[in-house]
Parts: sequence; structure tokens; C-alpha cells
Amino acid sequence: MQQKLAILSASLNGKLLYDDMTRSIYATDASLYRELPLAVAYPKDDEDIVQLIHFAQQEKTGLIPRTAGTSLAGQCVGSGIVIDTSHYLNKILHLDELNGRVTVQPGVVRDELNRYLKPYGFFFGPNTSTANRAMIGGMVGNNSSGAYSIVYGVTRDYVEEIKGFLSDGSPVHFKDLNEEEFLAKQKGDSLENGIYRQLAAQLSKAEVQAEIKTHFPKPEIHRRNTGYAIDKLLEMKPFSPEGKDLNLSKLIAGSEGTLMCMTEITLRLDKLPPKHEVMVAIHYATLQNALQSVTSIMEYKPRAVELMDKKVLDCTKENIEQNKNRFFIEGDPAAILMVEIGADTQEEAIANADNMVATLTEKQYGYHFPYLFPPDSHKAMELRKAGLGLLSNIKGEARPIEFIEDTAVKVEDLADYIAEFDAMMQAKYAQNPVYYAHAGAGELHIRPLVNLKTAEGLQMFKDIAQDSAVLVKKYGGSLSGEHGDGRVRAAFIPLMLGEKNYALLKQIKYTWDVNNIFNPGKIIDALPIEAGLRDVYPPVEKVETLFDFSETDGILNAVEKCRGSADCRKPHTAGGVMCPSYMASKDEKDTTRARANILKDFLIHSPQKNKFDHKEIMQVMDLCLSCKGCKSECPSNVDMATMKAEFLYQYYKSNKTPFYVKAMANIARLNRLGMVFPALTNFFLANKVTSSILKKVLHVAPERNLPLLGKESVRKWFSGSPLPWQRAIKERKIYFFADEFTNYNDVEIGKKALLLLHKLGYQIEIPDHVESGRAYISKGLLQQAQNLANQNFDLLADKISENTPLIGLEPSAILTFRDEFPRLVSPEKRERAKEMAKHVYLIDEFLAAEMAAGKIEKALFSTEKKNIVLHGHCHQKALSEVRYTAEILSFPPNYSVTTLATGCCGMAGSFGYEAEHYEMSISIGNLVLFPALKKIDKETLIAAVGTSCRHQIADGVGRKALHPVEILWEALG
Repeated sequence: MQQKLAILSASLNGKLLYDDMTRSIYATDASLYRELPLAVAYPKDDEDIVQLIHFAQQEKTGLIPRTAGTSLAGQCVGSGIVIDTSHYLNKILHLDELNGRVTVQPGVVRDELNRYLKPYGFFFGPNTSTANRAMIGGMVGNNSSGAYSIVYGVTRDYVEEIKGFLSDGSPVHFKDLNEEEFLAKQKGDSLENGIYRQLAAQLSKAEVQAEIKTHFPKPEIHRRNTGYAIDKLLEMKPFSPEGKDLNLSKLIAGSEGTLMCMTEITLRLDKLPPKHEVMVAIHYATLQNALQSVTSIMEYKPRAVELMDKKVLDCTKENIEQNKNRFFIEGDPAAILMVEIGADTQEEAIANADNMVATLTEKQYGYHFPYLFPPDSHKAMELRKAGLGLLSNIKGEARPIEFIEDTAVKVEDLADYIAEFDAMMQAKYAQNPVYYAHAGAGELHIRPLVNLKTAEGLQMFKDIAQDSAVLVKKYGGSLSGEHGDGRVRAAFIPLMLGEKNYALLKQIKYTWDVNNIFNPGKIIDALPIEAGLRDVYPPVEKVETLFDFSETDGILNAVEKCRGSADCRKPHTAGGVMCPSYMASKDEKDTTRARANILKDFLIHSPQKNKFDHKEIMQVMDLCLSCKGCKSECPSNVDMATMKAEFLYQYYKSNKTPFYVKAMANIARLNRLGMVFPALTNFFLANKVTSSILKKVLHVAPERNLPLLGKESVRKWFSGSPLPWQRAIKERKIYFFADEFTNYNDVEIGKKALLLLHKLGYQIEIPDHVESGRAYISKGLLQQAQNLANQNFDLLADKISENTPLIGLEPSAILTFRDEFPRLVSPEKRERAKEMAKHVYLIDEFLAAEMAAGKIEKALFSTEKKNIVLHGHCHQKALSEVRYTAEILSFPPNYSVTTLATGCCGMAGSFGYEAEHYEMSISIGNLVLFPALKKIDKETLIAAVGTSCRHQIADGVGRKALHPVEILWEALG
């Protein structure tokens, strides 16, 4: 087979990969399942698709369509060839403004499409929680809907035409057919002709129509995706004389890639939504009270009615990013319904909300009704959207897992259905499941807590799935509301739709796809629900690590927090930091998810004593910038930077640590030696001949300028200064951390920071301390980093307190005390290290708090007008907030600050200096940062907190970026 795959690979215009690393990365999606594919294809055009279909027919293997891989039901998991259309087939092909239609390839991201459409006054309505990375092909395959389906319906409602290829490689174009055209399509010997004949013959039968109408979900449920949508075909001509023209695109929507391979999709568009909105975040004392109120809420025609129960709300407290979005929550509600009302005017929206609240109050539904307006309402909705990933933060082996989360019933049945379901779960399984999401559509995502790693848990998993299906059938609901059947629900389709309907679905499948090459095992002839579960594996010996992973009971559990939600696949236009290398490459290999998948695979399946000793892991980890974006932006808080550091440490136990890695890790020591004769050192660093030699030795890109040393260290200057640093103008004493970057390279910035603090009246001391160890951590030399952490603890633990905080300039250095140190120090020091970390601040944080408390006077600063643009540091964004920097820079009366919506700059410590990473580094900078700065006029100041960021800006756009303390020092005059 390897030889055949090699021949196929050589013939494609795109790519075909079948190495173990790639197969491992694509073995999972966002579901519970894992299966190694045969290969992964990145088709570039129609010719590639046809070749893949012919290969699959010849070799009797499956073709598994995939875009972003955000499926919760396992649609993208299988043993065949994964066809990833996100890499090349991702173009917007044509906009028909006159008719409000757009034609796209399957790999177009939903939110990217809407950004393109907005200037034309259009948008695509279905809005999944994954919309910033979910793609149109996947949305059609799953018939996705999202929070606004009560207004905008489901994807099927918008699909007008689909082009692609059938299982024999023949091209097909599905669109509206009048009755005459439908008859014509039935004549001929092609596969397409046979498809139309089969549907005409079966759906014309009265007994078949009666069976469909009896057993399919109630037609009032617009989120119904169980099986194939033959009930929708019955609503069309000729089966319903008053219906619309027949269009098999409606059947393809929700078919999960089991009937054809799509290459072009034409969508109907909506005009842009009302300009004004208000969200009422209704607080409830009980879940049942919330659900009983939904029918009353629906009378006021809301755009969205989204539920979060107490378990989801509690998870948001633990997530760094989402905790910021809890601002509207009062007390400890059992549930919150987030009701969004839109209107053409703000007054109209508020009046409608007022009327709704009056009705709810009268009926004693809810007890607190805060009104939220943009952008606060959008932040609140982000809190709801993060629910999937946040649930993985629940501690313990029993996790809230996604296997019955897609049930939909009539809105009028929702309260009774959930009451009966909840009673069953408590009585039979002693469970209080998690409930959240689309209450207004009659669909709640329900997550029982199940431990799949035990026999008892596995049996409970199967029993709950069976009981849930029976109950949904009782209410005439759909087992698959928006996430599809996939591997997790397909086995229940005969129960849900009846054996006769299931037999018809099988007949349709095998008419279209006689050899079962299109996504086999999905919808039809499914495996048992428990087959291929990714969390079911033999017991694994616990891996000893240097970092403390006790909070998750080991590194494997920390890796398993990644549930594949693919937040790390969002494009740079979606904002945020995570994941910069993916934003630049658009390659699944460069996502946090891929890194978690590969690490987990080897931690579980590696036969080697050192489970980290695999070059495949090194390949996937290589482009991780250790930016820390995932620590805050990933809903599961997967801290890949820490895992990468641990991996490198373990990997170098079995492999020689390269010289340049050691040199970069020991940069502080090298700089300390260079400071003996700084002028001579700088000559060698700057001279073209000597610097080129140094760059080659250190693997530094020739295009980079090596950072120079100051004339003397900050510590030496401070100790030799005649200024009375201890004068007591203020009672507050602060300790200044002279980190290794400030102390040797950014000396002038360090001086200005100390002078600024001095002039503001603070008592300052630079205590005895060693370097932060940031370089050692990023390079995986954790033993050295641990030694430094322990030394700093011994030197500083008795000094640092609420009244005597530790202040630092460089985010990556000072924030080490808050992030890595408590997990690096010796076990007996950890609790005290956590306490000490609470009193360690970036200078931006410290000054912002002092200014807010009125302890610093505006009158001290210049009244001159200045415009400043601010780029935040990645570690600052992940572990602190950039707003503190914006606040201090805005403190002088006439200073105007604009915070750039930039992600990672691309430098990330030594990453961007390294020759093999230079191109990626510049590509990342070119995504947002460089274009934004090129628009800035020369008079506007550029502020950047991080030393790496300032060097990247200098190299990338030829502008000097200032540290905020430099700007404030100048403002003091």
C-alpha cells in the first residue's frame, strides 16, 4: 500500500501525506473517537478529487471529508484517506449581488465569508459557536445552525446549489429542478440518472410517505438532522404539488460526506441583521424555572435564547480569558438565559426587552435581569460559546462528555423533556448532567459525567445513550439536532426513524455509493457507539516530569484536556494570539490541537522507556512559539508552552542537546561575560564579519541584528548612582527585578524605569536575585531553570509581600514568577511560591493600580499632545492584560493611546532569531503587526512592552518601538 500511496502522491497537484506523524494528527477531531487514517490528502483542484475517488474505488478504501475538524460526533474520524479541503479549496468564487447569492469552496471559514460579505450588505446567517474557524463544507455536511437558528434557520435552508463528484468520479451539479427537468434527469445510464430514478420510485409511494411522516421527527423542529433529509424532499415537487422545485442540495446538507464529494457550494444570503441589539441575561434560581420561561420569551421574537447552567458558569471562573467575561453575573445563579433582541433602533429593542421582562416578572420567571449592549453583549456571548472547551476543565476522570448533547425537541416540549430526562438521570445514574446552549430552539447540549476509562463507566455510557434515544423518540424529537449522527448517534437511527425508513436510507446510500467509499460507517452501517473511543486504552504508567502537573494528576491528563475544539485554528482576522504558527501556515500540524494529539499518542502508545524520545513530536513542536496564547485563549487552558518545555527536557535526556540550543539558553551567562568588556563585545556583535560568524555558530538568521549590550549593567548603575533610592516620599517600598534582558541589553530602559519610580516617590531596592530562567525554560533546560527558581525563592520569599511587591519590566521574565516558578520549585516551596506570585507585577500593572488609587498625580506629567499605538506582549496578554499598559500611557492628560488588535509579533524570544524559524517569524509579523505599523505616521509613538517585540518591529518595519516607561519618563519632563 505504501508504494501505491507514493504513486498517487506523485500524480496529485496537491499533497498526499501518509507518514505516522500526519496520520496521528488526523486520527481525532473534536469528538470522542480516534482512528488512524490511511493517509491525508490536500487536493488542489477537481482533477485531484477525481483521482482520489478512483483510487478509493480501486483499493476499496474510504474517503473522509474534513475542513476544520470541529465535529463532535466523529464524522472526520475513519480508517480511509482524509480529504482536507481547508488547505487549498478555500476560495470565495463568486458573489451574485443582484440575487444575494455567493459561491464558495468548502474550505472557506464562516466568519471570513461574512467579513467579505459585509461591505456588500449581506451575511450568511447560521452561526455555530465555532464560526471563527468552522468552514462552509463542514457546515453543509452537518447542516449546522448555531445560536441564531430561531431567526436564520439551518445551513440546509441556505444551500442553493452544490457541485462536486459522485462515487464513480462523474461530475454533478445539484440545483432546483422543475418537474420536467426532474423527469429528464431520470432518463439515461449515468449514476446521476439512477439516483433520480431511485428517489422518484421510492418517494412516490404512499406507504413510504406515510412511514416517513410517522417516524421522522416532528416537522416543527427545525433542527432535525437524524439520518438523511428525505422528509424535506417530500415537501418538494413532485411529491408535494404545492412545494418548491426539487433540489438534492437539501439532501446533501446533513449527509456528512457519505453521498458525494463537494467542491463548490452556492448559498443564499441574508441582508445584514438589525443594527441595534440588547441582551437580557436572565438569572434563575432553578434550571426548571429557566426552561419553563422559554415559551413566554419566544413570544417576543428574540434573535437568540441561550442557556448556561451552574456547572458551565462555574467553569468560566477557572478560565483566564473567560473569567473577564463574567462581569454581568450576580451571585450564584442555577442558570442564565441570554436573550438577544434586535431592532432597527435602540429604543425599539429596549422597549421589547422591557415588555418581555414585565411578562417574566409577572409569571415569576427569573430574579435578575441585567441589560447588556455591544460590546458587552458580545463578550457575554463569547462566554456561552466557550462552553464546549470549558467543560473539559472539570477535574477528575469522570468528564462531561459529548454523546447525547444534540437532542432537539419542540420548544413547547423542552421543559417537560428535560424534567423527565433529569429525573431519569438522578434516579438511575445518580447524575446531575451539564445543560447549556440553544434553549430557544428546543435543543440543549446535555453532558453527563462519565469515566470512559472504567468498565462501569463504559457501560453507563452505552446505557445513557440508549435511554436518551428512547426518551427523545417518545417526544418525537431529533437525536441529532445540529452536530449530526457521525459515529456517536448513527447506531440509533433504526430506533429513531424505524426499520423501514432505515432500509430506505440504506438503499439511498448504496445507490449513490455502491462500494461505500464516501465516509463509511457514518449514518449507515455504523459501528457500535463504543468502538474507537479515544479515551479507552490500557492503563498507562504515570510519566515522571520535572514540572509539577499534580493539578491534573500528571502530564497525560493535562494533554487530554485538549478536546479538539480547534479554537487554535482560527485565522488571524479573528483576533487573539493562539496559535501564531497556524495563522501563518494554515497547516493542521501547527495547531495546539495537533501538538496535544501527537504528545498524547506517544505518551499512551510509545513502547520506549522514554516516551518523549520521538522525532515526530519534535517535528510538531518545532513551530510552537511558546507564546502562551493557548493558556488563556484555549477554553481548556491547554498550556502547550509548558508542555513543550517539558518535552524538550525529556527529549534531551535521550538525545544530544545542540550547541546553539545550549548557547541560547545560557544567553544571560554569555551577556554577563560580555559585560566585562562591553564595547569590545558590541564590536564583535555588530561587525559584519564577526557577527556573521557568530550567527552561523548560533543558528541565527543572517537578516537579524544581534542584540547589543549596555555600557554597564542596570544593577551596577543602580548601586553606583548618587540618587537616594530609599527616600521615603511614599510609604510604599518596592523591589525591582533586574531581569537578564533589562540588566544587560535594555539598560537604558531599565534606568528610565528606576528613575520614573524614583521621581514618583517610591522606595526602591534591587534585591539579591538570579536571572528569571526564561531562556532555559523555552529551550527545555529545566534542571537549570529549577535551580534558578529555587535560588530566587530562597532570596526573595521572605521579602516579597503585599506591602513590598516585586516589580519587573520584561513580561516573559517577571511573569515567570506567576506562571512557571510555582510548578518548578521544590515541592516544599510550592505553596509559598504560589503565595509570593500574588505580589509579583509587571510595572504596567503596578503603576495602573497606583494611578487608579489616586497615589500618582496627573499634574506631574506633560500636557503636550501625543498619539501612541500600543502592541502588547503575548505573555502579558495570556497572564495579565494589555489594558494596564494602555491605562498608564493614557494617564498624561493629552496622551491618546490606540491598542492594536495584534496577535503574536513572531519573534518570541530566540525563536525569530533562529535561521530555520526566520521565515515563519516574518510571516507571523506580516499577518497583522507589520501592516498595522506601516500605516502609522512618523509622529505617532509606537509602544511595545516586550524586548522581543521591539526587535521584531525594528527588523520588520524599521521603526523604533519604545517601552511604556520610556514614554512616561519623557512625559515627566
